[in-house]
Amino acid sequence: MKTRNFLYVLALSFGLFAATSCSNDDNDGETIVPIQGKYQLSKTGGIINGNEVLIDAIENESGCSKDYLELKLSNVAVIGDYDGANCDKTETTGTYVRSHNDLTITIGNAATTSDIMNLTNKELKLKDKTTGVITVYTR
Repeated sequence: MKTRNFLYVLALSFGLFAATSCSNDDNDGETIVPIQGKYQLSKTGGIINGNEVLIDAIENESGCSKDYLELKLSNVAVIGDYDGANCDKTETTGTYVRSHNDLTITIGNAATTSDIMNLTNKELKLKDKTTGVITVYTR
């Protein structure tokens, strides 16, 4: 009787272990954080001698709000640029498509595709597939 109970407990334990260890939570390296939101341009840079080098974005006009990228639920992309002594804001609207870890933004007839290097609740880091330029946005 003890052997039968031991085998029953052993089989039950093995079943529980197998059920929990075989779950497929793999997301193929993709983040599950939604990409939609408004991001302020923070840093730009690239890879130099194998090292990532980032500097404060020179595109941001001193004394003005930071330039931004807004990705809406409707797949509309809005790029905001503050410029000049009066910090005049210019908004350019286009579309975006996310495919796995790629983000393609199309403005008019021009499209740029970037690798999503990092996406968290606070940061979106992109690497342009053509130029290799890295752009960091923060929320």
